[in-house]
Amino acid sequence: MSLSVSTRGVELPEPVLAQLRQDDVAARLIRKDATLWGPDAESDAAVRLGWLDLPATSRSLVVQLAELRAELAAEGLDRVVLCGMGGSSLAPEVICRTAGVPLVVLDSTDPGQIAAALTDLERTVVVVSSKSGGTVETESQRRVFVASFAEAGLDEKEIGRRFVVVTDPGSPLAEIAAAMGARAIFLADPTVGGRYSALSAFGLVPSALAGADVAALVDEAEALAEGLADPGNAAMALGVALGCAFRTGRDKVALADTADTPIQGFGDWAEQLIAESTGKEGRGILPVVVGSPATPGAAAADVLLAVVGAQAPEQAPSVGVTGPLGAQFLAWEYAVAVAGRILGINPFDQPNVTESKENTRTILSAGFTDEPPVATVGAVEIRGTAAVLTDVDVSLHDGLSLVLDALLASVPPRGYLAVMAYLDRIRDAAAADVREALARRTEHPVTFGWGPRYLHSTGQYHKGGPQVGAFLQLTGVVTDDLLVPDQPYSFGTLQAAQAAGDRKALADRARPLLHLHLTDRRAGIRQLLEALC
Repeated sequence: MSLSVSTRGVELPEPVLAQLRQDDVAARLIRKDATLWGPDAESDAAVRLGWLDLPATSRSLVVQLAELRAELAAEGLDRVVLCGMGGSSLAPEVICRTAGVPLVVLDSTDPGQIAAALTDLERTVVVVSSKSGGTVETESQRRVFVASFAEAGLDEKEIGRRFVVVTDPGSPLAEIAAAMGARAIFLADPTVGGRYSALSAFGLVPSALAGADVAALVDEAEALAEGLADPGNAAMALGVALGCAFRTGRDKVALADTADTPIQGFGDWAEQLIAESTGKEGRGILPVVVGSPATPGAAAADVLLAVVGAQAPEQAPSVGVTGPLGAQFLAWEYAVAVAGRILGINPFDQPNVTESKENTRTILSAGFTDEPPVATVGAVEIRGTAAVLTDVDVSLHDGLSLVLDALLASVPPRGYLAVMAYLDRIRDAAAADVREALARRTEHPVTFGWGPRYLHSTGQYHKGGPQVGAFLQLTGVVTDDLLVPDQPYSFGTLQAAQAAGDRKALADRARPLLHLHLTDRRAGIRQLLEALC
């Protein structure tokens, strides 16, 4: 099945199209012309276009991974846990969900979610993926698995053989993996950025070990790659649709699946690709993951609807992308690179991602600032900035409803509302229903992200994109904390510091921010949803 792109009602200004043709963008991109995005982006682009080669270069991984999986199975190691963040975890999650094979994706610092992954250790192999090799979440997870294997009675050599590592050459993780005797170390191509790494070792290693057919993914991508130098190729059409929608006032894209598409959860991966690649220099395309084209928030005056797995629906303006998963990965990467040129930004950097990380380190070192709640309503403690709380009497019996109304009212014209939940995305999954409940009550797009996962995704857009966001942060009580081995803090403390660090980054930008802390997670989520009815 080949990839195809269709559009309905998307304005395609002829000057934009003519410039792309005149500049021979399709052919130059395939030649890895680093000058395509301007002089300021040239140094980044020169070392970030390796993803274009992956359909060919990743083929050598396929046989190696099949042999490794067979080796693990022979030892009874059939449960795969992936410790990774952002680009290291999102693609494997989509691949395995689509293939219908089990993969435990651990991209959280929530103690409950971490503890739940520390089960069935007798049949568990852990894939630790980090491009930089210094990601605090991933390193903390590695440490706790090492300690848990030791507690289960494994010696150092046996522990090392329970780990498979994917990282860049020369990273701290590469050195750690060698020292611990990891069963396998895959050194990825350093010219492939994290969010463009779906078809690299980062995407393929955990997926193959979990049982997905990664050879088919590579075949699908390679079939598409053969025509990408053609200016009329489907991936170029997608990039033009995204870029021209931005140029004509639709700077948000609603990412929807169709009921009959075999591809599962693609929007979560595309969200990171789009947000980190375009959200900078005060502009960008905001991805909004919705359940279906009929879901609240999929249509608005500044939104382009993008449907994966079907032709463009009648709900215009819209774009539809059909085709197999391997081709989808490559097509969207190519399209976002093209859209970056149309927007006039560098699609390969992420200048604001480290800010919240630095705030987190400061808080872990210096301690937390006392922030007493302005009110407690049932299981919900209320905090926030003056932009939300001023003129709201939160002491009233419906104080939670009033403060949510004030948050919705704080969204500026052409703005958006972002929900950020530092909770357990498995046991507290109902928190995600808050997005749709809020979207029913506003004409503005509403996004949802699990913390700290979103820090490696939409977190870049929140800080580097247009400053028109309002923010709802959800945190919850930790009843059973878990220490990070050989560190002076626990996972609960790390999670709280990450949430506080991001609140500071947003408050420093004077953005409207409401922080709701749930003293009883289940009751608090239920109370919040009831307040939004």
